[in-house]
Amino acid sequence: MPTATTRVLTPARIVALVILALLVAGLGYLRLSQDASTVTVPTGARAGDLSLRPCTYATEDGDRAADCGTLVVRENRADPPSRLIALPVIRVHARSARPAEPIFFLTGGPGGTNLDFPAASRFADDHDFVLVGYRGVDGSVSLDCPEVESALAASDDFLSTASFEGFADGYRACAARLTDEGIDLTRYGLVQQVDDLEAARIGLGYDRIDLLGESAGTRTAIIFGWRHPESVFRTVVLGVNPPGNYLWDPTASSEQMARFAALCAADRSCSARTDDLTAAVRRATTDVPDRWFLLPIKEGTVQTVWFFSLMQSTEQQGVTFDTLLSADEGDASGLWLQSLLGDLIFPGLHNWGQYAAAGSADSAASRDYFVSGQAPYSSPAYGGTSFAWGGGRLADAWPVAAGVDRYSRVRPSDVETLLVGGELDTSTPPQVATDQLLPSLSNGQEVVLPGFGHTASLFDDQPDAMARLVTSYLATGVADTSLFRPQTVDFTPSPTGTAQAKLLAGALLGLALLAVASLAWMARRVRTRGGFGGRASVALRSVAPVVLGLGGWSLALLLVLVTEVDLPLDGVVMTLAGVGIPVSAGVHLAWAHGTRAPADRAAGWAAALAGGLIGASLGAGALPGLPSVLVAVVGAGVGANLAMLVLDMTSEASARTGTGQRVRSRTDQSPLVKTVR
Repeated sequence: MPTATTRVLTPARIVALVILALLVAGLGYLRLSQDASTVTVPTGARAGDLSLRPCTYATEDGDRAADCGTLVVRENRADPPSRLIALPVIRVHARSARPAEPIFFLTGGPGGTNLDFPAASRFADDHDFVLVGYRGVDGSVSLDCPEVESALAASDDFLSTASFEGFADGYRACAARLTDEGIDLTRYGLVQQVDDLEAARIGLGYDRIDLLGESAGTRTAIIFGWRHPESVFRTVVLGVNPPGNYLWDPTASSEQMARFAALCAADRSCSARTDDLTAAVRRATTDVPDRWFLLPIKEGTVQTVWFFSLMQSTEQQGVTFDTLLSADEGDASGLWLQSLLGDLIFPGLHNWGQYAAAGSADSAASRDYFVSGQAPYSSPAYGGTSFAWGGGRLADAWPVAAGVDRYSRVRPSDVETLLVGGELDTSTPPQVATDQLLPSLSNGQEVVLPGFGHTASLFDDQPDAMARLVTSYLATGVADTSLFRPQTVDFTPSPTGTAQAKLLAGALLGLALLAVASLAWMARRVRTRGGFGGRASVALRSVAPVVLGLGGWSLALLLVLVTEVDLPLDGVVMTLAGVGIPVSAGVHLAWAHGTRAPADRAAGWAAALAGGLIGASLGAGALPGLPSVLVAVVGAGVGANLAMLVLDMTSEASARTGTGQRVRSRTDQSPLVKTVR
């Protein structure tokens, strides 16, 4: 006769428990991997040590043979007892048997990783391609500032005084916390970053190196050439940012708008919609309606987002202008989408501490900028600069990095340098580099590409042409531009920003209604027909969490938007309320049956709710940003189902112990595996 234990642990339940346990372990691993630092200072290491091991690096051309390792440097090179910090180093091997000078890559931002560049394969045929992690982002010390992220997530409008104050207060709180942890915040700026690159050059055994910098990384490349000229062979910088330009000049921004206006006037579709693009954009961005139907629009957030959205590809520029022209014509749906995306994306956009540390190179310029009121409210530069500097308050909320005062102005340089700009770049207008930097370069050249925007446009619009330009210059000192084809802004994008906004709003509303209708139907079925049969219960407990999780989150998002409750849109509370509760309710209703005693049903609801909330919470922190919602849906479904399965098993074991009888239930099924008796 089978034992009670054997009867409780049926084969189907064993399989289900194993599957659920693996899913829980996977969620836990994702969660812990987000919190754990992958770089540590090796035991017994000294400053300057570089350890490497063979590895592969994922590129757009497939995995490439590489070396991965750790560089150990002092936090404060001027203080020998200073703590040691570790930085990751990746060297992608050249395919050539006799490679030329290695290329050291410097990404933009600031506030982003310097280790993620799949386009490395475009430049690694004749050169080793080296990525050195940025201190404060990629290394053993992170300057991550959740205080700033929380302040932005709770902002009523990115350009409001209250938002500026919250931004600065978040920075002060973050700086105080990191300082209390023993971190010297003055040692995470551009000068220290440059000296880390020099330490990597020495550790890797290179005589001279080439530099390839983009956007904010061009400032690092420029300073490297001033600080270590003997270590550089040639430099290529795309989207050039000279000293003093971590803020946007209203004159240069107006010049860029004039270029777009001229293109619009020459375009049949655009000129049919407006005879003055600049005026139409000004009206659309300074006379923003409070709502699109019931959905709120934040004017300052729109001013911020539209300015940054112009910085990249000409395709995105076309979408942005179509959105603004539609708003000027009375359709504000695209403005609502910009406002929503600002709230969802911008708070988690950077490692905010490293962003401030690098940006402190222009703190003095920032003070002058805001005191003088250089950018009027109607200027395209106002939204971007005011957001970036918290209305000027960031300059006094974070300590200035050591040594940057020496590089706050342009200095002469003999390094062979190629400046590359996009004619339609609103982030780093090429005329700024032409006027401010090129005259100081005795061996400098400049290429301005018509129809191109900022660095995403420069690298990706015509990738083969840009690869030829960069590699030819590094090899010969002459930039080959022969592969470039004419391009311009497409003022008739597909899909348009307004179409995307309406599709998203419709999807959110549809998912929300589907979730409500599904729960109502399930509750009615339990009330009128006693519940679901075994197969239906299994199917619902497996599939319903997806519908209820996405629909519940959509409903919560719409409610928060319409009521303007002060709640971060991608925060844990939103995820627990929007995902955990409806998924728990759905799993419980699929499990519940009229033959169960009221006390058992109450215990089932408590177990499902606890499991669903725990699972959603585990998933909410497993990935950054919006993808965490999808993981939370999986977590809530796993947690609620696991709780119900454990409850069934414990109840049966308890009943057998007390009566010696096998208690059968119509829902004695795994949520994942159907048992046929």
